[in-house]
Amino acid sequence: MGPDKPLPHSDAFATSEAYVDSLLNFVGTNALLRTLCGGVHVLDFFTSDPPLYDRVIPQEWRDFFHAHDIHDILDLLMREDLAQFQFQFRPGGECEHHWRNGPTPPQSLLDYIETVRRHLLLREPSGSQCARNRAMKPTQKLARHVAVGMNVKKVHEVGLFAHYIDELTENITTSISDSTGGDGISHLVDFGSGQNYLGRALASAPYHRRIVAIESQAHNAERAKEFDVMAKLAAKKVILRNKKAFRAGLEGGDGGGGDGLLAGLPTPPPEPAAAASEGEEQQSELVATGTMDPTIALSGTAKGAIQYIEHRIQDGDLSAVIPRIANSSPPTLMIISLHSCGNLVHHGLRALLHNPAVRAVALVGCCYNLLTERLGPATHKHPSLRPTTHGHARLEATGAACDPHGFPMSERLCTYDASGGQDGKDGQGIRLNITARMMAVQAPQNWGERDSEAFFTRHFYRALLQRIFLDRGVVGPPSSQLQDHGIDGGGDGGGGGGGGGDSPAGHSSGGTPIIIGSLGKSCYANFTTYVRGALAKLYLDADRGQDFRQKMGGLTDEEIGGYHARFCARKKELSVVWSLMAFSAGAVEAAIVVDRWLWLREQEGVREAWVEAVFDYRVSPRNLVVVGVKG
Repeated sequence: MGPDKPLPHSDAFATSEAYVDSLLNFVGTNALLRTLCGGVHVLDFFTSDPPLYDRVIPQEWRDFFHAHDIHDILDLLMREDLAQFQFQFRPGGECEHHWRNGPTPPQSLLDYIETVRRHLLLREPSGSQCARNRAMKPTQKLARHVAVGMNVKKVHEVGLFAHYIDELTENITTSISDSTGGDGISHLVDFGSGQNYLGRALASAPYHRRIVAIESQAHNAERAKEFDVMAKLAAKKVILRNKKAFRAGLEGGDGGGGDGLLAGLPTPPPEPAAAASEGEEQQSELVATGTMDPTIALSGTAKGAIQYIEHRIQDGDLSAVIPRIANSSPPTLMIISLHSCGNLVHHGLRALLHNPAVRAVALVGCCYNLLTERLGPATHKHPSLRPTTHGHARLEATGAACDPHGFPMSERLCTYDASGGQDGKDGQGIRLNITARMMAVQAPQNWGERDSEAFFTRHFYRALLQRIFLDRGVVGPPSSQLQDHGIDGGGDGGGGGGGGGDSPAGHSSGGTPIIIGSLGKSCYANFTTYVRGALAKLYLDADRGQDFRQKMGGLTDEEIGGYHARFCARKKELSVVWSLMAFSAGAVEAAIVVDRWLWLREQEGVREAWVEAVFDYRVSPRNLVVVGVKG
């Protein structure tokens, strides 16, 4: 049913088990990876002394980076064929040739790049129905009325994933029928359906699936129902009013005669003789009573349906939801989700075990930064770079809590012992702090020259503003502990990303995070306009605005320009570190996805589990689906 390899790993590994062993060893013990993925924060770049760049990056790497353009460095990290450097050194150690009008990369850098690449999950669909679908239909087109509200990226994702889910449902249904004689999957349950783009596509032609859209935000469900009407899946409700009462402005009552508004009645189905427009089926809306929201029924022999259920998903227990599903017999469910944020994927996976009615799951995750931490307290920095100052009391209390629903899920990652022991101890296991998880959602392979320059400029401006904050007492001085360790300094023996940490802000100054958020495009014209735009927002902060005005007041344009002149030569250094962080974090994403697959493998009732790519990475970088099927 699934691909030949349950994990899309490099052919350098003979088995998926061998890949997992190597990945956990890399993420759990490699000092440089752990420093780049969770141990440094760009806001520290200009606030620490000696400079963070000098302490994190080896001297021979710095010499190489100094001689090359940042875009050449990006090519080396992610695209360049490393085989060309295999014989770059003569036996005596003398370099034979140059690379791109500069020195060749040092061997230690090449080794690190090759190791990271080898542990990345492959992102091109291959080995299963995904590859076949893509080969036959590189873009799964949606009818215009079904694609209403979607941008190009969403059309790509929904079109391909709907086709994938439809075929997967057929395969699972056939398997159930062959093994038990049952009817197979009756409903697809979309966890966190939002505005129901995926469900709408699956309920429409040619799939006609029955969808249960679970969403906690009522306004999203209401908007989704509007899209259903625009997509011609539902007829627009007709509100019948008493004309006299309406004209008298009495539509809120019964007009005194009991014949007021007749709102909320179901729209009658169209006449059977009504002619269908080209390529469209006649459709009608049936509105049921009780807990069921509108269910869409398509005319003809094939029928699809959408049922909206407002429910806040807090774990995998669907005992409050399943009885509300409209069905003439007990439903058989598959949980689906497209780009579930944070722990929502974990809840969907656990639903496979907690609910006998759920037979399979197929989930595409995103927003790893929103994951909570099971092995808490919440971590923020590599232990060797951990601050000594304490931050905001409320955030500290929140950060001290462990969440059983968080990362990691699998016992394999929870009990991983980087010291080589057999069983995990307190403080051990694979841990990924907020900075590491935030970096894991980057897509550096997709960076072009223009957009990467924009990234680097934004990060440079924000890091330089942090230096101004430091000089004016808005943030505290960097931890002295940070100044005592480089990439080889210290370790917690507990796996990647560090364990514990006192900085809710994720950087060495600690304290309450200063979140600036988005600024208008004009603010990025230069550093002065950026600072002015940022301060304008911060001055409006209800809690800290007065403090910002007091400490930042009197800052002149000349002073701002002086900071830029002083630090602009180091922008490239920041760009190099950010690129290394984003590139390395591909291994962090692999660890998160593998953890979910391992959890499925650890469950006795799960017959099959696999991970594969379902979208074009260039369009949608979070393109890995995790699938689990019960026996």
